[in-house]
Amino acid sequence: MLREQVITPRAGRSGGAQKRGRAGVATAQRPAARRGGAGRTTPARRSSGATWRKVGAWAPTIAKVLLAVCAGVVVFHLYSVASASAFFALRTVDVSGASRASEDRIKNIVQRAAGPAGVWRTDLDAVRAELERQPWVRAAAVARVLPSGMRVRITERVPRVVVRTSAGRLTWVDDDGVIVGSVAPTDQMPAFFLHGWDEAETSAARAENRQRVVKFLELQHEWTTAGIAERVSEINLDDPQDVRVQLAGADSQVEVRLGRDDLTKRLRQSLQALDEQRQTPRGALISYIDMTQGKRAVIGFMRAQSSALGSDSAGATVETTAQAAGADNGTPMAKRMGNETAANAQRAHGDRAVRQRTTQKREAAHVVEHANEERRGAAQRPRRVGKAG
Repeated sequence: MLREQVITPRAGRSGGAQKRGRAGVATAQRPAARRGGAGRTTPARRSSGATWRKVGAWAPTIAKVLLAVCAGVVVFHLYSVASASAFFALRTVDVSGASRASEDRIKNIVQRAAGPAGVWRTDLDAVRAELERQPWVRAAAVARVLPSGMRVRITERVPRVVVRTSAGRLTWVDDDGVIVGSVAPTDQMPAFFLHGWDEAETSAARAENRQRVVKFLELQHEWTTAGIAERVSEINLDDPQDVRVQLAGADSQVEVRLGRDDLTKRLRQSLQALDEQRQTPRGALISYIDMTQGKRAVIGFMRAQSSALGSDSAGATVETTAQAAGADNGTPMAKRMGNETAANAQRAHGDRAVRQRTTQKREAAHVVEHANEERRGAAQRPRRVGKAG
């Protein structure tokens, strides 16, 4: 059941008519809010209070950051003063692992780097890089020994191959194809040398030199195993597709051209053919053996000078062919070589006769030309007319 409630306005208030609701319940008019009253919080005041509360929440963090910055500045200042003091000045350098590398040179590099900065502030990476650029040094490890020392550990390069440069100097190189130093008189020399080194300072040249070192070591192992390494003085790997060998000892004037395949087999066959030809009268004139054809040895002879004729003798350069393995069709190689040598000598004699006749014709023509010049000169001179007696 709905009850009707009547609210009587207080005295002093506005006496206006009260409004009644649709249900008959009278509602009193609410008093108007007082503007700017003491008990009312404005939006601006509420915003200011929230800001200060946030600042208060971040104040400990801000204080910690400022304290850390100040501490860092103090520590950095103390570090700069301490590291630059004489307490960290370099006094000792301990070097180990250097047998071929110059220990004095290594110490000088470390002292020069640590001199102005002191041990504490020395750039270890820069010192290591400088040391690894030195001859014989493959790797270097540098460490501080506080307060006034430095420790250097050297890993040296291992000399593997002796290279003859274009200037004729003998130098050691390692597996990486890096020239590490000159050959010393006390060094144990290998069986033979390497010729044909690319001395250009380019990445392509270094890559080719590494391949040459690999090829050289491979051939050195094979020829030592085969027992023929002592007969070789030098390998020319200027062109890896055309390998050439200079022999040693009594055969030092003989060059063997092996090509690119079956190098050990071809060298063995070349030495066999050379030993057989040494038994012939022209054996001492052999200058090269060409085994690039694989199965046949092409033997070249030196030019022999005849003191009597003053020109090439019958021993002019000739090339003969022979089976490197021995006989062919039942004919001994030495006999075949002798027959071919005689035929070549006869052809060389005929060529020499032709050259002599050509020389005589040129001399005769020169004499005729000289006589003609004399006659022309005499015809051009003025004639003297004598007085009549």
